[in-house]
Amino acid sequence: MLEPGDRYSCSDESDKDQREPGGISSRIAIWKNVEDQHKQKQLINPFSEWEGAMHREKLNKGDANYARPVEGSMTAIRGQMAGDRISGEVRMLIENIRLLGEVDQEGRCSVRFGKLFNHYVKISNKLVGILMRARKQGLVDFEGEMLWQRRDDHVVITIIG
Repeated sequence: MLEPGDRYSCSDESDKDQREPGGISSRIAIWKNVEDQHKQKQLINPFSEWEGAMHREKLNKGDANYARPVEGSMTAIRGQMAGDRISGEVRMLIENIRLLGEVDQEGRCSVRFGKLFNHYVKISNKLVGILMRARKQGLVDFEGEMLWQRRDDHVVITIIG
């Protein structure tokens, strides 16, 4: 029997758990949320063996989403960041060619690979890759598939874009 002034509460422990921010009810809700997120990911996972999983159709090569990451995914974000970084390196390459190069009779700026390579030693170790990317984008032109130090020092690189 309780005497007046005793410190016992009239509410039971389950009420206390629901009121406290770190109580069992809030922990159950958090776990339920994690469980639901995992279930949604598994339902769209093409390799999932879960019952009721939506197996995506194979994309054909004519589809706009073929070989592209899911929009808004971390893969798409990382790809966008990498593309921006590479575009910046291509712009820097064009600026350096203009800085080091000479203008020909047609008004195009060009530089020999050896001169550009020696300048780029202090800037980046990816000169050939950036040159190939710039050529693919139609910004520069040069002879050959690949440029090699010393062997191709005479090759002229021309800005065309």
